[in-house]
Amino acid sequence: MTTQIPSPTQTLAASSNILAPSEIRAVLIDALRKFDPRYLWRNPVLLLTEVGAALTTVIAIAEPFLGGARPSGGTVMPPGFTWALALGFWLCLYSATLAESISEGRGRKQTQSLRQVRTDTIAKRVINYDYAKDRGAKHAVIEEVDSHELKAGDVVVVEAGDVIPADGEVLWGAAEIDEAEFTGHSGTIIRKAGGDRTAVTGGTLDLSDRLVVRITASFEESTFERTIRLASKSHRKKAPIEVAFGALLASFSLSFVIVALTLNSVVSPVAPPVSIPVLVALVICLIPTEVAALMSVTGIAGMSQLLRRGVLVTSAKSLETAGDITTVLLDKTGTVTKGNRSAIEFLPLSGVDRDELILFAAQASIQDPTPEGESIVQLAAKTGIEPQLTDPANVRAVPFSAASRISGLDLADGTKIRKGAVAATVTWLKQHGTQPQRHVIDELQTITRDIARGGGTPLVVAIKPGSGPGRALGVVHLQDVVKDTVPKKISLLRALGIRTVMVTGDHELAAKAISEEAGIDEYVGNSTPEDKLALIVHEQELGHLVAMSGDGVNDAPALAQADIGIAMNNATSAAKEAANMIILDDDPAHLVDIIEVGRRQMSTRGALMTFNFANDVVRYFTLFPALFVGVFPGLTALNVLQLHSPASAILSTVLFSSVVMVILIPLALIGVPYRSTEPGSALTRNLIVNGLSGVLVPIIAIKLIDMVVSLLPGY
Repeated sequence: MTTQIPSPTQTLAASSNILAPSEIRAVLIDALRKFDPRYLWRNPVLLLTEVGAALTTVIAIAEPFLGGARPSGGTVMPPGFTWALALGFWLCLYSATLAESISEGRGRKQTQSLRQVRTDTIAKRVINYDYAKDRGAKHAVIEEVDSHELKAGDVVVVEAGDVIPADGEVLWGAAEIDEAEFTGHSGTIIRKAGGDRTAVTGGTLDLSDRLVVRITASFEESTFERTIRLASKSHRKKAPIEVAFGALLASFSLSFVIVALTLNSVVSPVAPPVSIPVLVALVICLIPTEVAALMSVTGIAGMSQLLRRGVLVTSAKSLETAGDITTVLLDKTGTVTKGNRSAIEFLPLSGVDRDELILFAAQASIQDPTPEGESIVQLAAKTGIEPQLTDPANVRAVPFSAASRISGLDLADGTKIRKGAVAATVTWLKQHGTQPQRHVIDELQTITRDIARGGGTPLVVAIKPGSGPGRALGVVHLQDVVKDTVPKKISLLRALGIRTVMVTGDHELAAKAISEEAGIDEYVGNSTPEDKLALIVHEQELGHLVAMSGDGVNDAPALAQADIGIAMNNATSAAKEAANMIILDDDPAHLVDIIEVGRRQMSTRGALMTFNFANDVVRYFTLFPALFVGVFPGLTALNVLQLHSPASAILSTVLFSSVVMVILIPLALIGVPYRSTEPGSALTRNLIVNGLSGVLVPIIAIKLIDMVVSLLPGY
């Protein structure tokens, strides 16, 4: 049994950016655990900091046995100076590991909230399910098992009031599903066999009717468990840009190590050597420790921000790419529109009896499990026509496919009935020996064009008797509705400089009408899965980074090819597997969130780098005069901050390197707002705002620390 408690997205949204007092101890201890060299090995900059801290500690221990601290660059350092430096180095390392521990601690907090939602569920597993003879599993043997025991391929029965035990696809039946506990959005949604609305999520509630569901993912691979693992950050892999940037930082660090190792050789003709602890201070203060520590924090924070907004990110690389996306391709049905196209009108051709059109349209749909097929049968029933099959055992259903764009029924007497797109239906008639006359094709095109102009979808109905020529009977008008949130979000995408393209298998005019209603920039109609894939490849060849949003089986190839593949939570399992982001509440408005968070992450990293490099400029002026002022008193002119002594200048700079990390942690977690401007303006603003603050903050902070350090004896 399950307990009605807040949804995952509600609990995630309620999670504060500040850790609860009960979690602080765990985070502080975790930061110490990260001192393990095996952990730091993946971050060479932090590993170098630990090596420097350890070396200085060893020197501090050995100094009393070697006659005390040696002078550095002609300056005698106060007692305990080496110990003070060692402590400062360890604090600097601890601040760096603390940054990642805090971000992971927030993930653990989210995980605990999510775990409360998920409890064990009893599943009714079908033994030897027979889809052909007992689709509803009404005569099958059923066993009760724990939901954790289910694996992909198992078939379960879900009754009204039952919790769906695992992710799956509906094989039979239709029911109202309450997904509020998972998506955080109130209201219900219909899930039914056939079409692209078959996907159900483990942990959601069946409110109305019996369903037969094929499990598509084991408990460990379910959407729910993937959400929890993402929140806990236990499976996060570094994105390529993080790996590349880490290598760049490591090369910078190596250059400073080389400077430290060769400094004494270079100055030996004119000055006494600089002590090893001071050389270590020079390296640790100037290597990009802050950026190295906070780079992964920004990635973790970005994925957490999207998760709290109801977007599951399964690839760190996709979030890196989101900030650079230039083109968004949108599938129409289920993404731009609500997806439940319904028949609203029968339009017979000239000379065709309306009741004849209705009868054959309904017969062609009687074994069509899609929402469109069911709506045709229901509309026919409202007119008083209910189709009957005289010999149902010898009837063959022809299912719809994205490639053929046609479906129907082959009757026992040899009659074939089809419904589908104009071109597909006319081609089918030609293949069966009938070339429709010119006036028939013209009339079909007129009717379908009028329907498409209004944003509807036309389905042409045709028959081919067992003997005699085939003929077109008329058109069924299907109507879909644009989702309420889409037009506003499309305008926001345009404001971000993103070009939107809607791709659909529907008629060009229908695509045009829907795209105009939604405010989409471009549209492509009559698209097959191959066309969608080719369009993405073409866009990528032109240098565009493409995000594709879709939810059907036919969208899977395009989702896999796109730089970012985004699937709705109600998508088919094939679409979810191909995508690297899943929108949990099926709202395409989150496309804006994805791009904004990606750009915020990009902007944050740029700000951190600029701030850090500006810090280094100030640290140069605090460290280098202190190195040799004992030999060259004229270097005091470079002591622009008027720091008290060489020892206090060096120690204050080391301590600042620890303090600044703590200052930057909230910035890395929250992020820097991205402003959509020209690259030149954005670069100028970054240099002015972050560069200027990167100079002022260390000037003020180092001076204040120096005032405190100068109170210590000998400093």
